[in-house]
Amino acid sequence: MTAAPAGISLTAIGKTYRGRGKDVEALRDVTLDCDQGSFTALIGPSGCGKSTALRILLGLEPADCGSVSIGGQTPQQAAAAGVTGVAFQDSALLPWRNVANNIALPLEVLGRRVADYRDDIAQLIALVGLKGYENALPGELSGGMRQRVAIARALVTRPQVLFMDEPFGALDQILRRQMNIELQRIWGETGATTLLVTHGIDEAVFLADRVVVMQAAPGRIAEVIDIPFPRPRAAELFGQPDFHALCDDIAKVLHGG
Repeated sequence: MTAAPAGISLTAIGKTYRGRGKDVEALRDVTLDCDQGSFTALIGPSGCGKSTALRILLGLEPADCGSVSIGGQTPQQAAAAGVTGVAFQDSALLPWRNVANNIALPLEVLGRRVADYRDDIAQLIALVGLKGYENALPGELSGGMRQRVAIARALVTRPQVLFMDEPFGALDQILRRQMNIELQRIWGETGATTLLVTHGIDEAVFLADRVVVMQAAPGRIAEVIDIPFPRPRAAELFGQPDFHALCDDIAKVLHGG
């Protein structure tokens, strides 16, 4: 369903917010490359600049210095071409639209003919496990189901790059782990280069090829950790000692140990 994935590149990114009598340096010298088709997780404490980095990658605000490339394009060019898709913690579904029409919304925003994507929408509904719910309204869906719709909506433009900002943060632990397993499957089938922003260390380790740990004041990359576990990863991985040991090691970096 997707074109060949594009890579992500941040080079020496800096960002400072100017306030009355006080400047806040949100990012300093952030350099990160995400290979085509890879899955990268970005974690860090509140205020470390994760959301700022994501907003820069989405083209929602500029960096003060450095360069950003998504498949050789600027973030704004990539977004306008439908190269990037995004799913946030809040599914933000339109309550008067059914599942299929909520998924179609980015196509309308980009001025594309929705009729040309009917088969894609049906495939996405099946991919996220919602076949039979095409005509359901958001109010008739559980929280996990609404997030599945949001993921399908993020994929409907056939993006080469998928950004995810705490997409399961509002779910309970059991449902969140179920959604982690589903997201791994969806990522494997779409092949999109994926960057996940999360506070969950176990979620990052389970899903990602690499975990990028950020620290605050100013926001910067503290360490990049490769994840050694083979794919596909099953739910049993959450209970394995080497999984917990790696999570503990990442926690030490996260907390400055």
